[in-house]
Amino acid sequence: MIDGEDWSRLDVDVKGEVYDGLLARNADDVRGGAGQYFTPRPVIRAIVEVMRPEPVMLISDPACGTGGFLLAAFEYLKSKTVSAEEAVYLRTRTLHGVDLVPNVARLCAMNLFLHGIGTDQGHPPVSISDSLESKAEPVDMVLTNPPFGKKSSFTIVGADGKNQTDKISYERPDFWATTSNKQLNFVQHVYSMLNERGRAAMVVPDNVLFEGGAGEEIRRALLQRCEVHTLLRLPTGIWYSPGVNANVLFFDKKPITQGPATKEVWVYDLRSNQKFSLRQNPIEAEDLTDFIQCYHADDPTRRKETAHFQPFTYSEIIARDKANLDIQWRHETVTEGPTPQALMKDILKDLEEAMREFANAETIIRR
Repeated sequence: MIDGEDWSRLDVDVKGEVYDGLLARNADDVRGGAGQYFTPRPVIRAIVEVMRPEPVMLISDPACGTGGFLLAAFEYLKSKTVSAEEAVYLRTRTLHGVDLVPNVARLCAMNLFLHGIGTDQGHPPVSISDSLESKAEPVDMVLTNPPFGKKSSFTIVGADGKNQTDKISYERPDFWATTSNKQLNFVQHVYSMLNERGRAAMVVPDNVLFEGGAGEEIRRALLQRCEVHTLLRLPTGIWYSPGVNANVLFFDKKPITQGPATKEVWVYDLRSNQKFSLRQNPIEAEDLTDFIQCYHADDPTRRKETAHFQPFTYSEIIARDKANLDIQWRHETVTEGPTPQALMKDILKDLEEAMREFANAETIIRR
């Protein structure tokens, strides 16, 4: 069927959609680790929807993976471009991503290229490097989900054959604190990437919200220098790695003044009493509709308190232990576990998948 298709005649967006679909299918290979590079597409689209990028912006993702955020921004902006010049700028200048893993960066570059992005060889849309090593050129918007994992480290094998693990810390003069916590370093790096009025949305694990030491110092600096206006508490069960607790932190960079840039943080709780799973109940766009409506991207002054959406003043947050943002006010209700029939279905699916893998392995061995 694939060989019978004349791919050269297909529109570039069609080829891009096909490739993006293949990447998404590859992400289902949880055992192979491919899923670690994927943020759920409904979450990405909701973030872009409320961030509302504008034509002729510079938009960057310092941990771009296969390009999910960049492509979502591209799709959003395609309908917003008016002139031919804006369309050319969108495909050649607007978007840029960085990834540390060469194979992943190549997947991203191909994904973007098949959508018609990055056709100007003088301005490649993807770079392979460690984003945290140095300060980047200022941009208007950052959309990113840095890799999860609390600490960065490497192992040295000494002359005596013993292993010694050293933590990686980034001692940059523009960072507020030196730490080996990757996510805290990415928070500082994203701030450093923004121009004077730049805006950011980044996915962070829970530890960024409550960790002491460098974590507290970084949170206090961020609240002081940025308008940290929204926090989306994401549910578990939506990631390819089970048990991940993550959030989306939205903040705008502001000129440095004596008073704090943050006045109040609105927290949307999409976590309490929510049960998602990749197979049985994956998160869908409809699950984020209420958040998008509550966010009021057109006019944040119209925000209203709801059962899911509550504001917390700067004074309230600073008074909390370690200025932590790990805020919750909704209580989990105890519900019955899955029925035996549902458990049986999951077991059968796992067995069927295992049998397919055995069959594929047997075929390869016979060859």
